[in-house]
Amino acid sequence: MRKISVCVTPNLLPLYKNDNQIVVVVDVLRATSSITAGMASGIAKILPVATVEECIALQAAGYIAAGERDGKMVEGFTLGNSPFDYMDEKLKGQTIAMTTTNGTLAIHLSEGAKEIVIGSFLNLSSVANYLATQDADILVVCAGWKGKFNLEDTMFAGALVEKLQGKIDVDCDAAVSALYVYQAAQVDLMMFMEKSSHYRRLKHLDVIDDIAFCLSVDHFDCVPVVQNGKEIVLKEL
Repeated sequence: MRKISVCVTPNLLPLYKNDNQIVVVVDVLRATSSITAGMASGIAKILPVATVEECIALQAAGYIAAGERDGKMVEGFTLGNSPFDYMDEKLKGQTIAMTTTNGTLAIHLSEGAKEIVIGSFLNLSSVANYLATQDADILVVCAGWKGKFNLEDTMFAGALVEKLQGKIDVDCDAAVSALYVYQAAQVDLMMFMEKSSHYRRLKHLDVIDDIAFCLSVDHFDCVPVVQNGKEIVLKEL
């Protein structure tokens, strides 16, 4: 039977072999939630880049620049990292260059995987259903916060493990722990998050509505994937 593992921070990725695995990158608050919302709402492509400088260069070449550092929109960019921004009708058919503190970096650090899937609570079931049909082991890469463990990405990893129970073997203690975290949180994800560091960080930035939206389950039916190692598009299912 296939296996599912969880890497709770990109800093631990060197301990995992991912070349024959499907990697699911998750940054619940907020990069992969914003990517999911944008792709589901009609954005054509999103180019995830690791640095602000790369994003500025793409902006000069005509791309729409989006992203944040420490939760705040980068000065001079058109979009920040709120999922609501990415659902704007004006962005339909557009290509976005995006850089974030944790999420886009985790995508880049996952290069070399058989496939990279973008996961969030917003498309949890769609991602789980897609993975159930594939013939490869799965590694969930939690973006964390600046290399550290965070609660919300681990909660998502646990939710995905639960969805795939009986279809895929749990391969590591991190995946077991993530499952327990999610099972403790699932009755009220928002309440469970209230003592987390990222909740407090975003509350200070007055984006509580973003948190609530990012924790809503199965808002969209879509599976964004990284295509050709550089751009995120919707998977044709």
